[in-house]
Amino acid sequence: MSYSAGATPGRAFSELQSVPEADWARALAWLEEADGLVIAAGAGIGVDSGLPDFRGDEGLWRAYPALRRAGLDFVRIASPHAFRRDPELAWGFYGHRLNLYREITPHSGFDILLRWAGAKPHGAFVFTSNVDGQFQKAGFAPQRVMECHGSLHWLQCMHSCTNRLWDADGWVPEVDTSACRLLSPLPNCPDCGQLARPNVLMFGDGEWNHERTGLQEQRLEAWLEKVSRPVVVELGAGTAVPSVRWFASSLNSPIIRINLRESAIDSAQGVGLAGRALDVLAELDRRCRMP
Repeated sequence: MSYSAGATPGRAFSELQSVPEADWARALAWLEEADGLVIAAGAGIGVDSGLPDFRGDEGLWRAYPALRRAGLDFVRIASPHAFRRDPELAWGFYGHRLNLYREITPHSGFDILLRWAGAKPHGAFVFTSNVDGQFQKAGFAPQRVMECHGSLHWLQCMHSCTNRLWDADGWVPEVDTSACRLLSPLPNCPDCGQLARPNVLMFGDGEWNHERTGLQEQRLEAWLEKVSRPVVVELGAGTAVPSVRWFASSLNSPIIRINLRESAIDSAQGVGLAGRALDVLAELDRRCRMP
């Protein structure tokens, strides 16, 4: 088992020791009996890959001290108003994240999930609030991923001149990380030439173009109709913005909730396994009888 920076084998073992054997057994039985996996993922799954933890203002400001100096919390920087007020600062924040997402290597927990999916008749479908594209980068088919908050790898016009979305592949932001400011030219809409923004659902955002996510949702619903015994593997989904938890609960299927700090769940709904996503996935993989 590999460990991310800041985690130690002893600490991980201690956390996993607190999980009752009966909970491991229930989770394993559901995994082995399922004919399809629903992978419901929040931000916690990316921490083991080295992505920043924005839990609370302190988490954001540790990663972006310039925002602390400016007195900006996550709600204020992750908003369309930030792009109108100070586009270089807003794109400094999102441009740095885009570069980070392009450079990061998904941790081995993604490989475990891929292997489990390959052993199921209907494979897996991912529902994630993350905008980082890590599931696709790890090898999950784009047609089997729903990004409920959009993706930072896609752009849209700030002024909604058309419904066009375009991928950000050709744009490489240069960012002054100490000031959290974009140094390279701002990205522009190819139709009207005005400012472009990420195709990401932000706070107070009535301008988000959800067309791409809507098509993903249609594919997810079609897949769910084919699966008779799904199990939900919920990873790192918190309660502050509970989109992933709402979705997981809506399926009326067993939920395996993997969460370091908030693993509690009604036993009638599922089982909670306290620990980091990578550590718990590795332990489940060690115990299970799937290929």
